[in-house]
Amino acid sequence: MANVGISAKALEACPTLVAWLAGAGIEAQAIDAATPPARESRRILHVSEKSLSRVTDLLIAVREGAPAFTASAKGFPAEIAFGLEDMAFGHALVAEFFRPAHRPACGEPASVQLLALAGRIARSDATVLLMGETGTGKEGMARFVHAESPRAAKPFIAVNCAALPETMLEAMLFGHQKGSFTGAGAAGEGLFRAADGGTLLLDEIAELPLVLQAKLLRALQEREVLPVGATQPIKVDVRIIAAGNRDLAAEVTAGRFRADLYWRLNVMALTLTPLGQRRQDIRAITAALLLRHTNPGEAFAWPTSAALDRLMAHGWAGNVRELDNVLQRALVLRAGERLEADDLMIDAAPMPTFAAAPAAIEIAAPVASNVVPLRLADAARSSEAVAIEEALAATGGHRLRAAQRLGISERTLRYRLAGLRSAAAA
Repeated sequence: MANVGISAKALEACPTLVAWLAGAGIEAQAIDAATPPARESRRILHVSEKSLSRVTDLLIAVREGAPAFTASAKGFPAEIAFGLEDMAFGHALVAEFFRPAHRPACGEPASVQLLALAGRIARSDATVLLMGETGTGKEGMARFVHAESPRAAKPFIAVNCAALPETMLEAMLFGHQKGSFTGAGAAGEGLFRAADGGTLLLDEIAELPLVLQAKLLRALQEREVLPVGATQPIKVDVRIIAAGNRDLAAEVTAGRFRADLYWRLNVMALTLTPLGQRRQDIRAITAALLLRHTNPGEAFAWPTSAALDRLMAHGWAGNVRELDNVLQRALVLRAGERLEADDLMIDAAPMPTFAAAPAAIEIAAPVASNVVPLRLADAARSSEAVAIEEALAATGGHRLRAAQRLGISERTLRYRLAGLRSAAAA
């Protein structure tokens, strides 16, 4: 838990702040503002105590009127001011100001408990399995586990198993010898050796082909890798964190994932809840994203209470990625200085469009000799595009659910979408 000092005047002005910070995993302790602080300490002071402040402090004022947040600059500390109507977001913004960089933003008590558990797991060297929908923050959790572990000073390497061609996956993971395949003009160490001493995140683990699953299992059991084209294995010291958005137990039952690898990975399992079920996290993550998208010297766009209520009431099928998109659009298109509820275009999930995919194909008798006949391949491609569009529409743009509806893997769906885009550009 992060620690921060709070002066008596700041506590008197905002007596509910300490409880909110505790709920976000930040412990605030009463201090005397006049006592010289330790070098690394960070403090919350009342705006009237500005003469006692340092650049790392936060000056707070609770007053009526428009809320404001000014980042620290030119040696001056950051300042925040808000009234009762904007106090909820003000609390979230204060928590975000003091949140350690490696710790995911949160405000939900259950999320704080999950982070505490992850911190305990991090201090061991156990393999971790992170499960949750796309966009729930699995990579952020993996980075947190790494940063809290004894391996924090060593590399953290993340690889998306679904983003690499199957023909390259083995060489990318385990390395290769010079000349071991066409184009291998030099040897490659691979991601396992690149992460030696540190942590390797294998995201989208369910997309790993069965052949490579066997080789991954051996690497985990023997703590060694055999580069492509090599005859002698190489020892590695890597902590594995695997992540996925599919139920691996169901994948084992379906024969798409090895049971022995599943049990090797499922040592310490953490499940991330969809964002729509973490209302207090929405407030905290909104504060984090708005700060991230506010350029230096730019006025901070504070959301109104109505806008915040709308954000917290939405279901967020796309999780944090959808929230980020909504906020970025609102920042660009807003009419005033604040983010209003009407600035948030979240009535329906944004759907992908395909320029080369007509809604339907009508085949009629030719009326002129110069009419280009419809080819069978074009008709098949168009029908496929229609089926994909309908599946995405029925699932609110969720690719995994759309793929399941179509009876294909999510990887195959991505390839089909890429093919449709290529056809549109041709």
